[in-house]
This record gives sequence, structure tokens and C-alpha cells, in this order.
Amino acid sequence: MSAATSLMSLLDGPGIVQAPGAPDSATARLVQAAGFPAVYMTGFGATASRLGTPDIGLLTQTEMTEHARNMTRAVTIPVIADADTGYGGPSNIHRTVREYLQAQVAAIHLEDQVAPKRCGQMSGIRLMDEDESANRIACAVEARGDDDLLVIGRTDALPAAGIEEAVRRANRYRDAGADLVFVDGIKRVEEVEAVAKAVEGPKVVSIVDGNETTRLTATDLADMGFSLVFYAVTALFTATRAVADALDHLRTAGTPAGGPAQHTYAEFCDLVDLGFHQDLDHRYGS
Repeated sequence: MSAATSLMSLLDGPGIVQAPGAPDSATARLVQAAGFPAVYMTGFGATASRLGTPDIGLLTQTEMTEHARNMTRAVTIPVIADADTGYGGPSNIHRTVREYLQAQVAAIHLEDQVAPKRCGQMSGIRLMDEDESANRIACAVEARGDDDLLVIGRTDALPAAGIEEAVRRANRYRDAGADLVFVDGIKRVEEVEAVAKAVEGPKVVSIVDGNETTRLTATDLADMGFSLVFYAVTALFTATRAVADALDHLRTAGTPAGGPAQHTYAEFCDLVDLGFHQDLDHRYGS
């Protein structure tokens, strides 16, 4: 069964599919180990982990698809990948879709920003023309053909142009062939409620730590009609805070002893599946 087929089966089931964001493959393994059914390859996290910079469109298509390949190799649960704006015109979008298909991701989302793009929570977002954006979704769907890949149409119109524009664009992208639609940039519960009421068909919501939307549980979101929820930065923000605390303790105390909780060496070896490689070496090594 392909990753996309697995994800479609999950989406057809009861409740909502929770997909925590992973900035790297090790975190994706942690998402899987925690029992989540899917993982979100967040562009925000990928950019931070690879470049140490903000999510402003600095990673290229080949860097993002390589990141996706590494992640799909590391886990068996479906990976949903950020494909930014498609990295150019129709031919670029076609190649982007085919590259992500080869990476064996379950789904990608394409957004409607003018390059250079911005994280959906940032200011300064500029939108593409609505007709052009819908055509780009249709192009991605055609590029997919009969292969297994879900296409998510994302709009960043909410912070840039307001809720009515965001709803109209989301519904337009659904009509253009998107399997799910995604209004990004949500910061308030009332915005979640507005999208739930006005956007038709399968839809995605992103819950970002630090916003009031964290009051909403997965059950709340399912009851509103959302099919898929991203927790894009929960793992990333928790990890960077933990590392900063551990390093601060090490600097002041002069020893890691007594610092924040951490994995043991054995636990970390289990996480990265050392036993599998040791067994291979035992059976086939010199």
C-alpha cells in the first residue's frame, strides 16, 4: 500500500488525522514512536534545521525533496510535505510533483504566495492572482496523473486579505482539483470556526503553539469538520527550548549532570534503529 493510499484510508476513518510537524528525520521517528498516524514535513522546521534561518523561501526544490526522501526512509507512517509555491512556473510545478512522488510522500501542499514566500504566521505576505493560483493547483493535479499523491491547496490569504478572501480561494482551489484545502495563518479560535463553517469539503487546519487556537482539542477540530490537523512547530519549539536549557545548565554547572531530562544513550540508539544495523553487520560484515 502506498503512503498516499494509507493517508486516504486514515482520512476516510473516524475522527481527525493528527500530523505533528518534524523538522528532521530523527524527529519524524519520534512522531511515529509516539503513536501518531502521520507526520508533517514542515518547511518552517526544515529551513531551521538545515540552514538555521527563518522560513522565507531560502530552501530550493531539490533541498526540500531530498529532505522528504530522507524522512520517508526513516518512518513507515505517511509523510505530508510542504512544497512551498511549487518553485516556479508550470514546468517547475510538474517537476516538483514528480520529485515528491519519487520521494514517496503521501501528500504535498502548494501555497498561493508571490516569491519570496513567508511563513503563514509572518507579516508581509503577498498573494498571487487567484486565477493563476487555481491554475497551478490544476497543473499539480495533472502532473500527478494516476499516481498516488494527495494535493493540498493552501491559501495564505487570511493574514494578507482577510477571511472572505481566504474562504473564496480555498473553495476555488477545491474546485480546481485539490484533494484537501488549507487556510494557513490562523491565529484565533474564531478564525478556525469561520473556516470550518465556510470552506466546503475535506480541509486542513494548522495549530501553532503560542496562539489561542491551542485551546482546541483534536476532538473539537473533528467536530468542526476538519479532516487533518498539523502541529507544525510543537516538536521544534520544544526541542530548541530543551537544548537551550541543557546548554545553559552545562555552561553554568560545568557538567551535564543534574540538567534537564534527556534520552539515555540506549534510548537514542533505539530511536535511530541501531539494532537493525548491528544485525546486518553481524550477519554480513567482515
